[in-house]
Amino acid sequence: MKPEKTRSKLFNRRAALLLGGKMLLLGGLGARLYYLQVVESERYKMLAEENRINFRLLPPPRGFITDRNGDYLAINIQNYRLVLVPEQAKDAGGVEATLVKLSRLIDLPDHDLKRVLREVKRRRAFVPITVRENLSWEEVSRIGVNAPELPGVNIDVGQTRHYPYGPNMAHVIGYVGAVSEKELAASEDPLLELPGFRIGKNGIEKAYDQALRGAAGTSQVEVNALGRVIRELRRQEGQPGHEVRLTLDMRLQDFIGERLKGEKAASVVVMDVHTGAVRALVSIPSYDPNAFSEGLRTEEWRALVNNPYHPLTNKAIAGQYSPGSVFKMTVALAALENGVSRDHRVFCPGYMELGDRRFHCWKRWGHGEMDMVSAIEESCDVWFYDVARRVGVDRIAAMAKRLGLGERTGIDLVGERAGLIPTRAWKRAALGQPWHMGESLVVGIGQGYVLTTPLQLAVSTARLVNGGKAVTPHLTLNHYEDAVVRPRERATFPDVGIPEAHLAVMREAMDAAVNGERGTARASRLRGVEAEMGGKTGTSQVRRITQAERDAGMRDDDEIAWRLRDHALFAGYAPAHDPRYVVSVVVEHGGGGSTAAAPIARDVLEEVLRIEGRAISDAGDAPDLPARGEGAG
Repeated sequence: MKPEKTRSKLFNRRAALLLGGKMLLLGGLGARLYYLQVVESERYKMLAEENRINFRLLPPPRGFITDRNGDYLAINIQNYRLVLVPEQAKDAGGVEATLVKLSRLIDLPDHDLKRVLREVKRRRAFVPITVRENLSWEEVSRIGVNAPELPGVNIDVGQTRHYPYGPNMAHVIGYVGAVSEKELAASEDPLLELPGFRIGKNGIEKAYDQALRGAAGTSQVEVNALGRVIRELRRQEGQPGHEVRLTLDMRLQDFIGERLKGEKAASVVVMDVHTGAVRALVSIPSYDPNAFSEGLRTEEWRALVNNPYHPLTNKAIAGQYSPGSVFKMTVALAALENGVSRDHRVFCPGYMELGDRRFHCWKRWGHGEMDMVSAIEESCDVWFYDVARRVGVDRIAAMAKRLGLGERTGIDLVGERAGLIPTRAWKRAALGQPWHMGESLVVGIGQGYVLTTPLQLAVSTARLVNGGKAVTPHLTLNHYEDAVVRPRERATFPDVGIPEAHLAVMREAMDAAVNGERGTARASRLRGVEAEMGGKTGTSQVRRITQAERDAGMRDDDEIAWRLRDHALFAGYAPAHDPRYVVSVVVEHGGGGSTAAAPIARDVLEEVLRIEGRAISDAGDAPDLPARGEGAG
C-alpha cells in the first residue's frame, strides 16, 4: 500500500512539474507574441509594408547638347528593345527554342545568345531579359506579326543617345557607354545601378555628365513575396538633364570637315582671341560615336585601336608636335625681354657652325642680312640659331610658359596633354644628362624636345595678338557645376607681363609673313574679304636629314614615305589690324607649312569672317564685329 502511495505522489509531482513547465513555455510564448504584436507592432507593420510596396528608380532623359546657334549635336531617340520573360517562354518549348525562332526572324549573334542563356540561369524566371537593342522598324514589325508563336517575347520602347553629326563632332561631343564596375564602386549615385543606364565616357558627354544626367524619378509598385510586380501604384517622372550649349558653330565645324577631306591626319582649332570661346575644333580621322551608343563589336573596336592614323585620339588637344617655326615668335619675345633689339642683324649664308657641327637653314643658299621682323617674315633659321645661343633655353622656356605652351590649357574636355617645353633642369631630372648648346639652337627653331598641341598654338597666338591677356579656352556658353547652370560672364584675364611694344613687333612680323613681299605664307593671303590675316608657317621635321641627303639634293614629298614627311603647321589670326579670331592648323606629314597648312588656315578664316555677321552673340563672348578695311596690326 505504501509503495503505491509513493508512486502516486511521484506521478502527481512530475505531472505538476510538467504542467508548470508547459505553462511557463506558454507564458513565454504569450509574452513574445504580445511583444511582437503589441509593443513592436508599428515596426513590423512598416517592414511588412516595405516588403509589399517597392520603390524603383526611373532613369531621367539625358540632356541635349547644342551648338551656339541651337543646332542639336546630341539627342535621345526611341530605342526598340527585344526582351524575353523566361517563365512565359515555357509554352513555346523553353528559352532555347524561343531564341532559335527569333534567330530566324532577326540577326542574333552568338555572343548575344550565350549572354541571354547565362542571364536566364542567374535571374528569376519572371525577370525580363534584354535580348537585343536598337531594332529597326522592319525587325519590330516582323516580330509583331509572329507574336502568337513567341510567348514571353515583348518589344520594349526606351531611349538611346544619338549624334546627328556623327564623326564630325565625335572628338568634341564624345559618347556614352555602360557603367563599369570601377565607376559603380567610385560613385554613390543609385542611378548607376540601373540596368542599361549609360554615362558619359568621353568629350563633353563625360566633362558635363552630372549636368546632362538629370535626377531620377520613382515608381511605387506592389510586389508579392517573390518580388513579382503585381501593379504600379504611383509614378513620378525624373527631372531631365540640363541642355548643354557649346560655343562651337556647326556651320564652321562642317566647313572645316569638308576642307580637310583628302588629308590622312590633321587638326584645326578656331578660337576667339578675347574670350577663349572655341568656335571650331576638328580632328581627323574620326569615328562614329553612334556605334558606341548602339554597342561596338569586338572587331570594330580592334579596327579603331589598330588604325595607324589613330582616329580615337583628339589630335587638337592630345596630339603633340614640334611647332617648328611657329615657335619663333616665342623665341623673339624672349630675346626682346633679354636685351636683344628688333634691329639685331645676323647674316644667313644658309647655315651656322657650332664646333664641328653645322646647323642648316631651310633655305640652302641663305637669306643674307636679317633682322627680327624679316627673320620671322622669311622664317630664317640662322637668325634664330644666333638668338637662341645668346638667350639660352631657360629664358625661352619661361616665355613659352607665359604664352601657354608646355602645360594644359584647362579646356573643358578630358584627355588634354601638356606637351613639353625643355629646360636644363628638366633634362637633368628626366634624362640624367647635361644640356648642350647645340640643343638650344634646335629649340630656337621649335624642334628637338619641344612639343606643343594645336590648341596650345591657338592659345599662344591669341595671347600675342590680344594685348598679352592670358586668355584660356572653353567650349560651353554656361557654367555647369554640380548640375547647376550659371551664365558664363565675360571673363577678365590677367596680363602675361609682355610689354605692348614687344607684342607690336610680333604682330608686325606675322603680318609681314602673310602679306609681305617675301612672306612664307604670301600665297595664302585672304581672298574676297575686306580684311587681311597675319600668321606664321611652320615645318616640323620628324627625322634627321643626313649631310649625304643634302649633298644629293632634297627629294620631293612624293618620293618619301608618308610617315617620314615633315609636319605642316600654321598659326594665324584675322583681321590683321584688329584681331578677333585665331586659327591653328596641323597637317601630319603634310610637308611644308606654307603649302599644306597655310591654305587651310586661309580658307577657314575666310569662312569665319563670312559667317561672322550671322553668329549669335552671348554673355560669354565679345560682341561680333564687322570686318573692316585692310591695315597692319
